[in-house]
Amino acid sequence: MQIRAGYDISYECPQPTPMLLVLSVHPSRMHDVINPHQIDFDPPIGASEYRDGFGNICHRITAPAGRLRISTQFLVSDPGTPDAVVPNAAQHPIADLPDDVLVFLLGSRYCETDRLTPLAWSLFSNTPEGWPRVQAICDYVHNRIEFGYHHADPLRGAMAGHDEGRGVCRDFAHLAITLCRCMNIPARYCTGYLGDIGIPPVDSPMDFSAWFEVYLGGHWHTFDARHNTPRIGRILMARGRDATDVALSTIFGPSTLVGFNVVTDEVR
Repeated sequence: MQIRAGYDISYECPQPTPMLLVLSVHPSRMHDVINPHQIDFDPPIGASEYRDGFGNICHRITAPAGRLRISTQFLVSDPGTPDAVVPNAAQHPIADLPDDVLVFLLGSRYCETDRLTPLAWSLFSNTPEGWPRVQAICDYVHNRIEFGYHHADPLRGAMAGHDEGRGVCRDFAHLAITLCRCMNIPARYCTGYLGDIGIPPVDSPMDFSAWFEVYLGGHWHTFDARHNTPRIGRILMARGRDATDVALSTIFGPSTLVGFNVVTDEVR
């Protein structure tokens, strides 16, 4: 199958303002992009590309004073299969984990493992290790948090998401990641496109999506506590410890978001 994806985002800046953008398809999916993947700027400006410490494609720009439009649209080839389910994927002893995986056991800006460890062990210490434990965590988070775009709060961490019982997809991911790390399961945050493919159409604006991956049985596996069911057509953009590492834009100065549109559709 083919998926048409892209975005049209505009910022208003009172003065020239440096920005870091994480808006490209992840290198692991770039070979599936059918047409050239290019970020367009209006007015035209220069952009330099680099890879961050997590392997994500990032761009450095200086937005001019006034309005800057950032956009792209592309086609991706996708197998059309749901997220893999591997019920026998085993949990590793910490001593056996690869060095580069250990960082995903640590607390981070939005994943306060030190505050949620007692809760995690009280809830999940008696669940079977490995895949069943992660699924139990997803079930708990899915039932704990009420989804709603009006619940978005960029300052909310996993602890507040748990206590308030509301949020958006990033809050589901942050809480599930934190509980996994508390149970010694490496977990990392993912962001990208996820259209309404293989499910009834959803009557709400399209947006970027957040999910997470856990390290079990020598591989990283996809989980999604918000939807809590295997989905079709994820297009990964970036991975990191939490939303801080994969922010769509990090802006070093005053600015206002004045336009935001995301497209993710199956091409029939």
